[in-house]
Amino acid sequence: MAKGQTRIDVLVGEHAEKLSERLQAHREQLFPPNATKELRKFTSGEAADLIGVKDAYLRKLDLDGKGPSPEIRTGGRRYYSPQDIQELREFLEKGAKTPGTYLPGRRDGDHLQVITVINFKGGSGKTTTSAHLAQKAALDGYRVLAVDLDPQASFSALHGFQPEFDLLDGGTLYDAIRYDDPVPLKTIIRKTYFPNLDIIPGNLDLMEFEHETPAALARKDGTLFFTRVDEVLASVQDDYDLVVIDCPPQLGFLTMSALSAATAVLVTVHPQMLDVMSMCQFLLMTSNLLGVVADAGGDMSYDWLRYVVTRYEPGDGPQNQMVSFMRSMFGDHVLNHTVLKSTAISDAGITKQTLYEVEKNQFTRATYERAMESLNAVNGEIEDLIQQAWGR
Repeated sequence: MAKGQTRIDVLVGEHAEKLSERLQAHREQLFPPNATKELRKFTSGEAADLIGVKDAYLRKLDLDGKGPSPEIRTGGRRYYSPQDIQELREFLEKGAKTPGTYLPGRRDGDHLQVITVINFKGGSGKTTTSAHLAQKAALDGYRVLAVDLDPQASFSALHGFQPEFDLLDGGTLYDAIRYDDPVPLKTIIRKTYFPNLDIIPGNLDLMEFEHETPAALARKDGTLFFTRVDEVLASVQDDYDLVVIDCPPQLGFLTMSALSAATAVLVTVHPQMLDVMSMCQFLLMTSNLLGVVADAGGDMSYDWLRYVVTRYEPGDGPQNQMVSFMRSMFGDHVLNHTVLKSTAISDAGITKQTLYEVEKNQFTRATYERAMESLNAVNGEIEDLIQQAWGR
């Protein structure tokens, strides 16, 4: 059969180059002059809500000269930087009657929490859920490491990394888990503009692990691919309370290794029939493959597994039916709260931000508060599960 005259590899390469250049220009326009993201300051009311105190109490601390001094803007409004909020947490924790009141992270005897966020189908809100969870936990005082295991690197892009410009010489988890000459994990961890939140970004290099693992298995040299993520995370476990892993939308060797390292699993679900049918196939495949890993010695025990309903529209009848169907099937394994579909979340994404980063005056008050209430409820429920896993 005769083919056309256009070489698809050349055409796709040209399109990729143009798109990459345009995205870089977009980033430099958003975050001049050095294309580095910075987190906004928070109003005193927002800071008080994050810390768990009254706004009047923060004002009193400021008047008494205790804790960091906020920035005073027009009308006497007080604004706190994320670092100010962390310093306030540390100051208040010293005088707290109950340990962990303001710094809720690990204490002696608590194990590192590793949450893998997974789904077989793209468009389920997996990366959005991962990013908002990691950022909210960091704002709440947890020491968080975010790992982007998706070669598409959307999680990295949300945090200011454009792989083809910022990761020219590696710098993904692949460097630490590859079979030949792996590097120490600490050398590839990067700070973000969020205090308490570090990241291991992703790019296409991660696919090398998928390609190399079959050869490693064929050598039968005792190498266990499913232990590699767990082993490298163990080297930094004292530095963090929580690890959030954004997995690729496929059940490959990367995902299975991440699941073997996990202490908890969060499955994102868009409540539509095709998505739920896809999830059924995903669960069947996951069960079969992880059963093989467990038989080979992998640790498949978890503190918890939960399904989180994403992009939910309460006024959509069929979606309500699917949510009810899932709750009847899985009971308490479905989170009580849902992530609502919101223009605030999607509009924030246009500027490569999450809802925790944007100023609320960019949206109508009702739209912003509705979306924020939804995210905080979901993340609060997950943080409760973390605390329960620590016996608190």
